[in-house]
Amino acid sequence: MHQPLIKLEATPITLLPSNLPKYALYTTLRMFAAILLSLFCTFTLATLAAKSKRAEKVIIPALDILQSVPVLGFLTFTVTFFMGLFPGNQAGVEIAAIFAIFTAQAWNMIFSFYQSLRTVPKNLREASAQFCQNGWQRFWRLEVPFAIPGLVWNTMMSMSGSWFFVVASEAISVGNTKISLPGIGSWLSTAINDKNLTAVGLAVLTMAIVILLYDQFIFRPIVAWSDKFNMGQTASQKKPESWVYDIMNRANILGFIGRFFDVFSNMLLSIKWPYKHNQPLSPVETYSNKLIDSLWLALLWGLLIGSILFLIDYFRAGGITIHTISHVFILGSITLFRVLLLVIIASLIWVPIGVYVGLRPKLVALVQPIAQFLAAFPANILFPFIVITIVYYKLNPDIWLSPLIILGTQWYIFFNVIAGVCVFPNDLKEAATIYNVRSYVWWRKVILPGIFPYYVTGALTAAGGSWNASIIAEVVSWGQTKLEAHGLGAYIANATTTGNMHQVLLGVAMMSLFIIVLNHLIWRPMYLYAARLTGLE
Repeated sequence: MHQPLIKLEATPITLLPSNLPKYALYTTLRMFAAILLSLFCTFTLATLAAKSKRAEKVIIPALDILQSVPVLGFLTFTVTFFMGLFPGNQAGVEIAAIFAIFTAQAWNMIFSFYQSLRTVPKNLREASAQFCQNGWQRFWRLEVPFAIPGLVWNTMMSMSGSWFFVVASEAISVGNTKISLPGIGSWLSTAINDKNLTAVGLAVLTMAIVILLYDQFIFRPIVAWSDKFNMGQTASQKKPESWVYDIMNRANILGFIGRFFDVFSNMLLSIKWPYKHNQPLSPVETYSNKLIDSLWLALLWGLLIGSILFLIDYFRAGGITIHTISHVFILGSITLFRVLLLVIIASLIWVPIGVYVGLRPKLVALVQPIAQFLAAFPANILFPFIVITIVYYKLNPDIWLSPLIILGTQWYIFFNVIAGVCVFPNDLKEAATIYNVRSYVWWRKVILPGIFPYYVTGALTAAGGSWNASIIAEVVSWGQTKLEAHGLGAYIANATTTGNMHQVLLGVAMMSLFIIVLNHLIWRPMYLYAARLTGLE
């Protein structure tokens, strides 16, 4: 018998149009709280991973796993944990919801910043060394500015993509725990359960208005500001425009605040810490570093073996057998095939389109809000049409539910390709034009190597997000009608609904195993190739 989770009455959500502005405000505040937490983790974790090989061995595999664990996989444990910290208080539920949205935002931003820190051109690093900049100055004067354009685009993508999981974070249903926080996600969940297509349409319209507002008032100004950090700009290159950014530049009070922060930041960055030139290590120092690395590696292996032994005992206590594990492995293989196939198809579609859009600044300004809306488009809205179509035509759910996995995550590839093209040095584009490099040679020798680091980040996060989305895409419902595809996402979703923690942990552990193997065989070598061979030197 499984232990019930904390019981809590769900807050009733009334589908009155007058409530939508209030619900939209609540959802937006949660998303911005999550994005601030994501930025903090981005600057800390990505920097540690890029600067320390020992930290990298822990942080990158951990991020590979965390970005791929379904949102409900987090909610299963975090809801109980945060509600335990704040018993009888809604703060615990709010923190659990913000944390769930955070898990849909942070990993893409962290990987983007990590990739940028690893691919700073060698000539810029040498120039920094010539000016005797210490690590603190080099980080803020070189590495952060170099990473800002890509980070801005990935922040937009994370903000938009997190809408995909708003329903799961605001309408929480884990075992006996059923909670509805006021917001667009809970409104949408209630509308789907009630089969209220009018309410679903109002939710979509509200989302479109909110996305348009924060595109015009937040992201478009930030894109215009970040353009000054692009490499290789020439006078002929058109700059992104923002009417809000122009007004802010003309405002005296904002100019005064900006000058104040400039003076303050320059004071901090002008501190000259002792600079140490790179010198060969002595034999004792070399031996000491190797010994520390060996001990660190042994500690990591010890933690891994200890975790495996703990899981074995935990699964035995829950009645998990070898047959169950082999069955879950087969389900994971099915989901793996879906994820890889859909990422390949999405890459073949969106890489050429992203390059075409990125080369045309006017088109970028036009496509950006549209792509943000499509990235924010929750798969739940399509459930009525998907369920009705599959049932009416008696289609195979294993095939026709699969596109829902990539519905929201394909935009990671599109946004990262556009970001890569936008920061591609304009002088290299003009050199290719002067030498009449065209067609296949232009793609193979010019643009694809230049955007490859950004594509790897997009494809990696798209794959991880697809594993995450499988929790929603492999089990869909419309009213009392429920369709289910075979896969690991459906297994975790069903285990979460019944509150079977042993099965949830088995599903999450199996998914983590698949992700680690996949990243070591595919994504990690591609990252190293991007860092070593295709950096813009």
